[in-house]
Amino acid sequence: MRHNKLALILAVLSGAWVTPAFPYTAVPIGTFATPVDIRVGPGRPGHLYVVEKPGRIVLLRHEVATAKPFLDISSLVIDAGERGLLSLAFPADYDTSRRFYVLFVNKLGNVEIDEFRRSSSNDLIADFSSRRIILVVPHAGASNHNGGQLSFSSDGLLFISIGDGGTGGDAALNLESLLGKLLRINPLPAGTSAYQIPPGNPYVGRGGRDEIYAYGLRNPWRAAVQGNIISIGDVGQAQQEEVDMLTITGAKGVNFGWPEYEGNRLNDPTRPGPDAPTFPIFTYAHTGGRCAIMGGYLVRDQGLPALRGRYLYGDLCTGEIRSFIPHVGIQAAAGDAPLGVTILGLNTFGTGIGGQTYIAGGNTLYRLEP
Repeated sequence: MRHNKLALILAVLSGAWVTPAFPYTAVPIGTFATPVDIRVGPGRPGHLYVVEKPGRIVLLRHEVATAKPFLDISSLVIDAGERGLLSLAFPADYDTSRRFYVLFVNKLGNVEIDEFRRSSSNDLIADFSSRRIILVVPHAGASNHNGGQLSFSSDGLLFISIGDGGTGGDAALNLESLLGKLLRINPLPAGTSAYQIPPGNPYVGRGGRDEIYAYGLRNPWRAAVQGNIISIGDVGQAQQEEVDMLTITGAKGVNFGWPEYEGNRLNDPTRPGPDAPTFPIFTYAHTGGRCAIMGGYLVRDQGLPALRGRYLYGDLCTGEIRSFIPHVGIQAAAGDAPLGVTILGLNTFGTGIGGQTYIAGGNTLYRLEP
């Protein structure tokens, strides 16, 4: 076993596993107003929810949009630049509880997480009057680096990625600030406190905000929890883009390195974190016109067998879609390769109820197929 593991490490680090390009195609599903998140609701077969940055959520039934938006909170949202309605997440009990959560930039410029409920009389729309504010993260100092992704883990806890506020990275190291962090909370039903702090959070009972699960992030635009794996596409500054990927347990209390490091490149040695950095599983340079990573998902799509288990990602500026094989246990990646698909204005990735792979770019939603 030890010899096999060593051989695996050497193969990965030497780049011996080279994966050829895959012939794939992106099939257009529909047109939306800047789609930035794609989700399925547990217990709702055939229902796909597309988050539009101006402030609406559109429900698709078997990939056909319903007549009315599922939710419209445009009256609450700033939609400008990197601001807007950015993410949506459903807990596992959504079918019965009807609860779901959204993350957006509010009219004051702060990052806000709210709870809503699906209508009790109409499964195709949400009840706007059920709105309950769960958490507000002050962010009015800058319009960029909001981050903005919600993901539930299998134990019902909500992970939240937040950008560093666009102020150069100091907030990412400050354990009394929620900016530049990966947060973890336990949302509670109405009639109680908005959320609890999970007792396993690393700063409970010591210095630092109890909501913090990990820190040292710059602009984690897209992040995902799949099984026991957390993956974060953290947008770099001048030279490198990174993917951070760890087990949930392994990410506890981790310093992802910013601003001391950008990717695995020393950026500012005068600003080290309280803990030694954990380096990314994968980085790429700003070459060939690339500028900002759009993080994705580990592929679970039965219809894409050659991609299963690979991490799918792309770049905002080139729109090129690529994938690599992650080896989380040894923090290494192999076989980075293009899919032969380019999506201009790439925004995000998503998965369907059956594991289908979706990509959004510009104003169009696509389904990835061989």
